[in-house]
Amino acid sequence: MAHFALICPPYYSHLQVFAVLGAELVRRGHRVTFVVNAGAGTLLAAKTSAGIAIREAGEGGPDRLAAIIARAARPNGPLGILRTVSDAAGLTDELCRIAPDILREIGATAIVGDQMEPAAGLVADHLGLPFVSVAAALPVHADPTVPLPFLGWPYDPSDKGLKRNRGGECVANLLMTSQRRNIAGWAARFGLAQRATLADCLSPRAQISQLVPGFDFPRAADPHRHAVGPIRPPDDGPPSLPAGLDDRLDPDRPLVFASLGTLQGHRAGIFRAVAGACRDLGAQCVVAHCGRLDGRQAARIDADIVTDFLPQRAMLSRAAICVTHAGMNTVLDCLEAGVPMLAVPIAFDQPGIAARIVHHGVGERLPRVLLSRARIRNSLERLLTTPSFREAAQRIGRDIRESSGTMRATDIIEDVICGTRAGLVGESSI
Repeated sequence: MAHFALICPPYYSHLQVFAVLGAELVRRGHRVTFVVNAGAGTLLAAKTSAGIAIREAGEGGPDRLAAIIARAARPNGPLGILRTVSDAAGLTDELCRIAPDILREIGATAIVGDQMEPAAGLVADHLGLPFVSVAAALPVHADPTVPLPFLGWPYDPSDKGLKRNRGGECVANLLMTSQRRNIAGWAARFGLAQRATLADCLSPRAQISQLVPGFDFPRAADPHRHAVGPIRPPDDGPPSLPAGLDDRLDPDRPLVFASLGTLQGHRAGIFRAVAGACRDLGAQCVVAHCGRLDGRQAARIDADIVTDFLPQRAMLSRAAICVTHAGMNTVLDCLEAGVPMLAVPIAFDQPGIAARIVHHGVGERLPRVLLSRARIRNSLERLLTTPSFREAAQRIGRDIRESSGTMRATDIIEDVICGTRAGLVGESSI
């Protein structure tokens, strides 16, 4: 049996994915230890199951991480992007400085690392440990025909599209300067071959993503890349709503569910515009702000139901449309339920996910800038009255429901690290 070190950024959605993988690895008899930035242990405590250890690298508590996460949630303009990149570089530097000693001390024999945290690949190669890369967000595989994850550009394999993608990479390299220098510096200190980008730090053995091929842009086949579907806890029965909430829903009006995720739920202005558009259309609106609004702010949204958290998959089983920031977890849940989306991307890989929503005809996209009640109303009306959106979502949803993402991801990890499941590594590559 192996002793896996799990390394990922200290963001809720990433920690959630890795906690699920860790639980399945423990169930199969392996040892698992999270090695995370200082302060992330508090976030993990409520997510990890018995048998998973947590080791923090560095100093500082939850308040420090809360400040970093708050800055990441408000990436306004180039300066905001540079600040977020600088924060990410600092977290990587912390892990590269401290994680090697932790891994030696605990006797880790393999690493499962997030594609967005280059320290996982750098430390693995430094220590000579086998590792697997997992994309909790959009994968960062290098592919000249696919725009970078944080760009909302459409798929265009023509010469014009390839030239545009190269231009985007040049701009990204400038914006990522602090992280590029950080990666190059640690590669040199560890005595590794030259590297500078996130893609340079991916596992050459296996790269796993939560996508299904039917929701990605076309990619060249690669036996080391695997689109396994959502990595979620095992189902414990059909989703259900809290007691009494079902009675507040009107079965005679289409339901619009609005959620901007755990980082963007503070954007009350977007929620107000969505609620107003729903009233114009005679639709009911349910808003989940994930605890990011106080009572006064929530009351001003004027939706049918405004609350902090709801069981998302249960809500989507009743929804006609979801208004989303295009976060990976929410979008995959929508597709699983066959629910069309109105995407309002804000940060990170959300523009790239929104571009895939449009590409596959499962929804529409509106820019956050100059977003208005009228524009939302027009989009919602098209989504409600055009059957092709729901049909396309249901088609991809069938692939997601059949994907068994958690089991397949763990099978691949075991095969690569332990050699126990021959023949899996070439399946369902993208």
